[in-house]
Amino acid sequence: MSELLDWARKENLQPAPITVEIWKKMPEDFCRLVEVVNGEAVRAESPSRPHQKAGRRIADLLETAAEAHISRYNDGCLDVDTDFDVLLWELPRVTIRRPDVALFECAPPDLRPLPASKVKLVVEIVSPGTERIDMADKMAEYALAGIPWYWIVHIADNDVVAIETYVLDHVSSQYRRHLELEHTNGVTDIELPIAIKLDWTRLSGLAR
Repeated sequence: MSELLDWARKENLQPAPITVEIWKKMPEDFCRLVEVVNGEAVRAESPSRPHQKAGRRIADLLETAAEAHISRYNDGCLDVDTDFDVLLWELPRVTIRRPDVALFECAPPDLRPLPASKVKLVVEIVSPGTERIDMADKMAEYALAGIPWYWIVHIADNDVVAIETYVLDHVSSQYRRHLELEHTNGVTDIELPIAIKLDWTRLSGLAR
């Protein structure tokens, strides 16, 4: 507590809003610890091991689906990644989020932050203390940024127990619920945004 009180000084307040140009010049070690909301740096909470494992396994399932989609339709290139910077908007003040998982159009590795216009699906895994951020703040932001699909993943007892999927209503710029998936002992087939086989056995026993 004393360290926090010692830090709370006016000279330690952010001196000016962060812009994309400033963000690109900041140390990557710092950028990995924060998100930017309306120009202000916001500390990103360190995820638990089950949270990290769920993100990695969901990314694996999405990557398999993306590769199958590309092979079948040959209509472009899709990629999947975890915990990376996505630029939601630049004006009037920049907002950059770090989704747990995202499916997006292929882009050069040096294109950072990735523009939201390239993102097809964002996945956020709910952790204790992040419910309001994931289910209200980020949901509204991703919708305003025009990201077509949003998944909210719930973990309990070391398993992924439910996934809520939302699709963007472009008229209202808000998400509407598409499917609410609950844990089973088998595979759930999802058709949108691409065909995905959700193998629940891969989403059990997350931390060992």
